[in-house]
Amino acid sequence: MSGADTSPKAALSEGDKLAIDTIRTLAIDAVQKANSGHAGAPMALAPVGYTLWNRYLRYDPAHPHWPNRDRFVLSAGHASMLLYALLHLARVAETDGGNAPAVALDDIKAFRQLDSRTPGHPEYHFTTGVETTTGPLGQGVANSVGMAIGGRFKGERLNRPGLPLFDYNVYVICSDGDLMEGVSQEAASIAGHLRLSNLCWIYDNNTITIEGHTELAFSEEVATRFLAYGWQVLRVADANDTHAIAAALETFLQSSDRPTLIVVNSIIGYGAPNKQNTSKAHSDALGEDEVKGAKRAYGWPEDAQFLVPDGVYDTFHEGIGQRGAALYAQWQGFFDAAKAADAEHAEALSAFLEGRLPEGWDRDIPVFAADAKGLATRESSGKVLNAIAQHVPFLLGGSADLAPSNKSNLTFEGAGSLTPFEPGGRNIHFGVREHAMGSIVNGLGLVGLRAYGATFLVFADYMRPPIRLAALMELPVFHIFTHDSIGVGEDGPTHQPVEQLLSLRCIPGLVTLRPADANEVAEAYRVIFSLKDQPAVLALSRQPLPTFDRSKFGAASGTAKGGYVLADCDGTPDLILIGTGSEVQLCVSAYETLTGEGVKARVVSMPSWDLFERQDEAYRNSVLPPEVLARVAVEQGSVIGWDRYAGSSGAIVGMHTFGASAPIKDLLGKFGFTAEKVIEAARQQVAKHKAKHEANHEADKA
Repeated sequence: MSGADTSPKAALSEGDKLAIDTIRTLAIDAVQKANSGHAGAPMALAPVGYTLWNRYLRYDPAHPHWPNRDRFVLSAGHASMLLYALLHLARVAETDGGNAPAVALDDIKAFRQLDSRTPGHPEYHFTTGVETTTGPLGQGVANSVGMAIGGRFKGERLNRPGLPLFDYNVYVICSDGDLMEGVSQEAASIAGHLRLSNLCWIYDNNTITIEGHTELAFSEEVATRFLAYGWQVLRVADANDTHAIAAALETFLQSSDRPTLIVVNSIIGYGAPNKQNTSKAHSDALGEDEVKGAKRAYGWPEDAQFLVPDGVYDTFHEGIGQRGAALYAQWQGFFDAAKAADAEHAEALSAFLEGRLPEGWDRDIPVFAADAKGLATRESSGKVLNAIAQHVPFLLGGSADLAPSNKSNLTFEGAGSLTPFEPGGRNIHFGVREHAMGSIVNGLGLVGLRAYGATFLVFADYMRPPIRLAALMELPVFHIFTHDSIGVGEDGPTHQPVEQLLSLRCIPGLVTLRPADANEVAEAYRVIFSLKDQPAVLALSRQPLPTFDRSKFGAASGTAKGGYVLADCDGTPDLILIGTGSEVQLCVSAYETLTGEGVKARVVSMPSWDLFERQDEAYRNSVLPPEVLARVAVEQGSVIGWDRYAGSSGAIVGMHTFGASAPIKDLLGKFGFTAEKVIEAARQQVAKHKAKHEANHEADKA
């Protein structure tokens, strides 16, 4: 269902012009009052935003969370006042069916101020109507690809004949900066490959960046590049030509075999007598004289501030308001009919829309038998992932061309590959596009799907921006990172992660898990799927790891607490050995030797610092008693941060340099990841703290 108002308009009406200039002046006044922000792009793009929203966007302001709404992404997040003005004038509600506005006029007056609903860049979850957090250029356009993939996926899986429950479009306003960023090129490439005909990027070709004219650094023919990607490319010579904008959008709506790029030439800071078409309009408040000059150019009262003239709200109500309400009501009828026709389908719809995991989603997660040889945790991950995915129909994802290594393919019958002609496939082939993969996964999460990506841990560096934004947006997406240590072997230091675990642990809100055996992997997945508002990453081994005999060792369910006692002694231990992932087996080996020597030792498996820090102090102290100072922490990664658990006087067996290219056995010997080295460090700890204790005892006697 199109829903667009495609009736011909003979000329720009006074009501349209008044609405467009209201958008412009609200942006000018907000930026001027804050003395901070970007008024230039909203001044230029007000006709584009107005035409899209009031004539084309399938969006009900009274139900802003309508599942089949068109998505509007302001990838040029610095132009946030364009979006805030549209949300305000369209009277978008804060909650579905509610009366409170998402953005009140007072919110616009508080632009960029502490705790306002109008932060400097749009923030998802913070302001209703903001579909994704934008600001870092390129992320919004890349998110939009995930949203478009997700829309087609949901349509393929949930639509029924005559009942189009999901057929939304995704519209993006992007900037020169967005298209310079490499992630946008990765995203555009895969969007063209997948023929995402529900995706429309509107490129604000204003030729101005912070440093000056784009010719300083950007001289490519953008349209030609997108044609090569397989996109349809349309041009609008003047952003003020609302008829040309409408014609381009109508052409997009009629296209069914490729995404669309609309190149719109605009004048940044349009109307400002001295600053339009200059970098001064990009990132500075205009100044009082320039504000008055711009308002004169629009025929606006020069001294009026935050003025919304009579009739402007009515114009939006008669456009997006009435059209959106009718479309929502039509969709609600489709939704009710679909539920009434099929009880099983009704349950699937309800579970999806409520973000609810199906009953028994985890019933086939395997329990792995004790095995001295064991499995690589990437292998057990693949088994667990497939066991879950069969029962969670809205779980999909893929790898950046490494699925056979990551073991991230969904292999059960009916999973299939997501292709241009099979949009309901659950295996996404991202190609060698790690950065776009992360952003696309976020886009899938933003439209309600459970989504994942996969690659080698060392390449998490390519994905840090979208992982950080997933945490900022509180999206329950996850990533499978394999080849998690120097155990990669002969591939050498370019492929051997050293600092990546630490860098991931630094991201607030991200749950990082490095399981020690197959059963910890199973429990890690239970943790991941229980998360409602946090992303997670798994760090998994390439090499086989022993599967511990849980009749002798602590239960793997302790994984959910981030750290737990795997092996213990009677009474208070003399020594604590702490490890993660592949190094836990070294701690266990050392424990067995030291126990045989009469040392009272404990082994703590700590797959997740993040989860461990969430536990109360009593639990943390029960695992790591403060009075036990003899400690050894072992991990094939940076030692930074491990002093939190090893203590200032404890020992840390970790990496201080990059790795090397050699067989794994030689590497582990060279860098000290052997049971012998751990035993040596443990003995030194026990001796040191015993001597210190005896010295203190003698001092007390004296």
